Amino acid sequence: MPAIPVPRFDQFYRHPELTRLLQDYAAAAPHLVELQSLGRSHEGRDIWLVVVTHQATGDHAEKPAIWVDGNIHAAELTASTACLYWLHQLVCGHGHDREITQLLDTRTVYLVPRLNPDGAELALADRPRHIRSSTRPYPWDEDPVDGLTVEDVDGDGRILSMRIPDPHGPYKKHPDEPRLMVPRAPGEFGGEYFRVVPEGLLENYDGLSIKVNKDREGLDLNRNFPAYWRQEFEQVGAGPYPTSEPEVRAMVDFIVKHPNIGAAVSFHTHSGVILRPMGTQSDDDMTPEDLWVYQRLSDLGAQLTGYPAISIWHDFKYHPKEVITGTQDWVYEHLGALFWTVEIWAPNKEAGITDYKWVDWYRDHPVEDDLKLLKWSDEQCGGQAYVDWRPFRHPQLGMVEIGGWDKMNYWRNPPPALREREAARFPAWLTTLGLSLPKLEVLRTEVRALGPDTWRVRFAVANAGYLPSHVSQRAIERKTVRGTVFTIHLPEGATLVSGKPRERKGHLAGHAPKATLLAFLPTRELTGDRAVAEWIVKAPVGTRLGLSASADRAGAVHTEVTLD
Repeated sequence: MPAIPVPRFDQFYRHPELTRLLQDYAAAAPHLVELQSLGRSHEGRDIWLVVVTHQATGDHAEKPAIWVDGNIHAAELTASTACLYWLHQLVCGHGHDREITQLLDTRTVYLVPRLNPDGAELALADRPRHIRSSTRPYPWDEDPVDGLTVEDVDGDGRILSMRIPDPHGPYKKHPDEPRLMVPRAPGEFGGEYFRVVPEGLLENYDGLSIKVNKDREGLDLNRNFPAYWRQEFEQVGAGPYPTSEPEVRAMVDFIVKHPNIGAAVSFHTHSGVILRPMGTQSDDDMTPEDLWVYQRLSDLGAQLTGYPAISIWHDFKYHPKEVITGTQDWVYEHLGALFWTVEIWAPNKEAGITDYKWVDWYRDHPVEDDLKLLKWSDEQCGGQAYVDWRPFRHPQLGMVEIGGWDKMNYWRNPPPALREREAARFPAWLTTLGLSLPKLEVLRTEVRALGPDTWRVRFAVANAGYLPSHVSQRAIERKTVRGTVFTIHLPEGATLVSGKPRERKGHLAGHAPKATLLAFLPTRELTGDRAVAEWIVKAPVGTRLGLSASADRAGAVHTEVTLD
């Protein structure tokens, strides 16, 4: 059997190399890893799904499952690295690490390291472009006829900024650090000023006007999900209709067909934060029981990863008067499965900037923060995060200078030496989430003779997981989960006297405490984690009956009894 591959976490894989790497994992650990194609991207690339579970202990679809994806946004490549890192930990840890072994023996992990292979390929091209998501032209097919298109002009593989001397420009050099461009003060005049524009080429430049074109590829796949989908005028990049894009449709189809998925995490970059629902309502409007579970598991995520865990609605709005919707709304608010978005990497925190508001900081922050970041670039990044300005003869603008922040390689993603460190934050939390999922187990079977060929058969099961079998109250409200379903399988010659071949019972509690032991009133239902079905069967002595039970998000169990 081939050896387990050892990936490079300091580099980003292009699609052919990523494909070979995942194939190597499947070849090296066929008892744990199955590689499937979730579907095809707009340009026809496979969207790889890695199914990770110990196959000897049951089929993946009959075990409770956690879904983890990354790289839905083109240039957020470290999201793919985080998925690969956990995959490596799972494969290497099974049989050696207690928690990982328990996870893969009892649960399933569905991993999609790169949900958007086309956009990632464009970001990794020799002459890269950093679009938001898919490479499909949207909302129009036409190329721009004027304006600036952002791209790598000087061929160094980076997209930086261009500074152009202009007496009306809004920026100036910092008096003590001339590399750094800082805003011109209100009422200021008489100095040396600049316009700072993205690196790119202009069409039909009139010598005066510069406007930055929107990307011809204007889709945002994270806005294409069914929940709260809105048209382009309300939510940019949403696509012509929900799940119009093959990447999103493939994910939605798979999750809908696999109700065993009870929790999901989607990796993005950047901000260094764990985001929890809801995106469309405040905590006051959430189902309280779900909010409490989210808070407990999010706080655990903060402890294990070092990333703060915050509410999207309260703490991570792009604009205070707007809401954004996406994967989290569909997975939780439509399906009732738990969901988190993880924004990997915080360069400002890396530079020692600790007192900042996640989104607001990008709109306005003190110049002192820029100086700290510049120092970080010089001392920790070899001067590559902030590139020194150098002269360049631009084909339309004449002499300009190109330099400034390398946002792709040091902002959207950590520098190569820090990528593995960031990815290593998450396996412990992800494993704990998986182990918290509900897990159906056989509690007891009983056979009692009521006559020479008549028998009472009882079958009891229990939820061994932390979470209830329905995972969330939202799932019950949305009617996306059933209770526990019992089935009796009768061989030829056996008949039912009472009971039904298939019976549905209620949902099963988990072992998460409803309150502390100091609560005023005790918990009334002390065995809500158990359910039992009973049948009266007419069959000869020695007959073997099959019994099974399932709960959508808690998996399935099967056993046999002999009538004797």
